[in-house]
Amino acid sequence: MLQRLIDRRMGFFLGALFVAVVLIPLGNLVIAGQPVPSYVVALLAKYLCYALLAVALDLVWGYCGILSLGHGAFFALGGYAMGMHLMREIGDRGVYANPDLPDFMVFLNWQELPWFWYGFDSFIFACLMVLLVPGLLAFVFGWFAFRSRVTGVYLSIITQAMTYALMLAFFRNEMGFGGNNGLTDFKDVLGFNLQSDATRSGLFVLAALALTAGLLISKFITTSKLGKVLIAIRDAESRTRFTGYRVEGYKLFVFVVSAMMAGVAGAIYTPIVGIINPGEFSPANSIEIVIWVALGGRGTLVGAAIGAIIVALAKTLLTGWFPEFWLFALGAMFILVTIYLPTGVLGKFEQIVKRKPKPATKEVTA
Repeated sequence: MLQRLIDRRMGFFLGALFVAVVLIPLGNLVIAGQPVPSYVVALLAKYLCYALLAVALDLVWGYCGILSLGHGAFFALGGYAMGMHLMREIGDRGVYANPDLPDFMVFLNWQELPWFWYGFDSFIFACLMVLLVPGLLAFVFGWFAFRSRVTGVYLSIITQAMTYALMLAFFRNEMGFGGNNGLTDFKDVLGFNLQSDATRSGLFVLAALALTAGLLISKFITTSKLGKVLIAIRDAESRTRFTGYRVEGYKLFVFVVSAMMAGVAGAIYTPIVGIINPGEFSPANSIEIVIWVALGGRGTLVGAAIGAIIVALAKTLLTGWFPEFWLFALGAMFILVTIYLPTGVLGKFEQIVKRKPKPATKEVTA
């Protein structure tokens, strides 16, 4: 089974990830002179969270044909679930020194903690919510959408409407999630200072492990009999339904799994960057995730992760050098990939490798 999950493509990527997991913390914590600065560790950890989010989208889009423009919502909900726990961990160390209410609630004259904040003082409870909240939203949304046989561009539009509605809701102070500012000023997680180099390296390793788990789970699903049905749904949904398969159930299952993976990515992302706000619900963020997957290679899983890292790195560099041109560069990247790289960067690279002529061998004569 392990050989089926880890093919050559997956093996190379996981091997490179393992090397990074060993060398980057060493360069930050052990080697004298700290050749890998702390901000680089945090930046790379953020890229790995994006890679996991891209894998989650590729699972539903690349293998089941569900083009979701709302995966940013699942990512943000996972981030808020973890952010609520981190806010509870602050306790009386906040600006207003209130042991029960976060600073923004004290500022807004809240008198008591809302009921939906109960339980988030427990890390285990927060981790369960990281999975359950995005998963439940995906289940309810998918139940109605897939049973109504909403497909194609119509499904994409309503997923985008969903994340836009959530963004507007979370911007409201009355929701109890920090309004426009969101949740921030985190101090520690499980007692570990979030500003320390060791904690940042630990979060980097955690992001790498989560990405590895996401890739293997997705690979297990796509290489199983279930995966073959998903591909059949992607290529010919009507024919698959007519052969007797309950298409709605398969689509709902993979959509919920994908949402949970996106929630995990958001949960790890929040302590890394130190903030979660309604801007993460922005429809533009969900569209950017689609670009990651298209650039790396739809239906490859590993390509989606690579595409996310490439775009995130390009964004970091270009917004520093030419901030006003970043969106134009992103749009141009998507257009060029659509026209010239229909199989993505990974697909193009594999085509080049296959075309490379093998060295001639001399015949041995007796």
